[in-house]
Amino acid sequence: MSLLKTQYVNDNDTNLEEKKYRDDHDKLLYDCYRRPNARSSDENYDIGNDIRDFHLRDTIMPEKLFKVIIIGDPTVGKTAFVKRYVQKSYSREYKGTVGVDFALKIIKVSETETIKLQLWDIAGQERFTWMTRVYYKDAHGCVIMFDLSNKNSFLNTLKWKKDVDAKCTQVDGGPIPCMLLGNKCDLPQRQIDQLDIEAFYKENNFIGWTETSAKDGLMVNDSMQFLINSMMGQYNDETDQPELVKLSGPNAETKKSCSFC
Repeated sequence: MSLLKTQYVNDNDTNLEEKKYRDDHDKLLYDCYRRPNARSSDENYDIGNDIRDFHLRDTIMPEKLFKVIIIGDPTVGKTAFVKRYVQKSYSREYKGTVGVDFALKIIKVSETETIKLQLWDIAGQERFTWMTRVYYKDAHGCVIMFDLSNKNSFLNTLKWKKDVDAKCTQVDGGPIPCMLLGNKCDLPQRQIDQLDIEAFYKENNFIGWTETSAKDGLMVNDSMQFLINSMMGQYNDETDQPELVKLSGPNAETKKSCSFC
């Protein structure tokens, strides 16, 4: 069975489709709470279509549920990134996301604390942008991804960041934590200078940035852990900064390729 379940969008009768997605969104969150507990931090499973009415969020189970949206232009590697993070695998075959794909990762923080990380892999095509407000609903964190070998995908991250900030905020009205990821660092044809990325993330209120490779797995887990730490800190109303992680890789000594190295 495929890990990711695609929710298809019909461009006809958009009002009915938007209502359907809002209903499914709430039911999906409820379904996450009602599933049996995972046995380990590496257990992953389909969310699927067995969804019920959602009324009791945050009261049914002690686990923390964090919804993370993964956004960016088409072909930057969002789906490959999610697959690498959740399934620890990579496929060269490209299949564009239609609407949104879902994945769930169970993370055991301690003997008494478990996180259910709900990942929403959102299609980057413009024909799906009318649904982003529904997709972003109740998100706790965000990954905005670009392709290091495609300069336009980097320039468009500002559009994605503004879209998130306008449609998704925390209870206090502030922006949700957003991580900026430059994917495909394994490719030689780089088009974006690291100094430009460094300046851009600071100017636009990202919590951090790093280069990643969904193909090789470089910085995939570390970048997500950094985002989780930030969400956990806000969840617990902590003022301390998330614990920093170190870049591991062949270029760590010669150039800075993340903001938290």
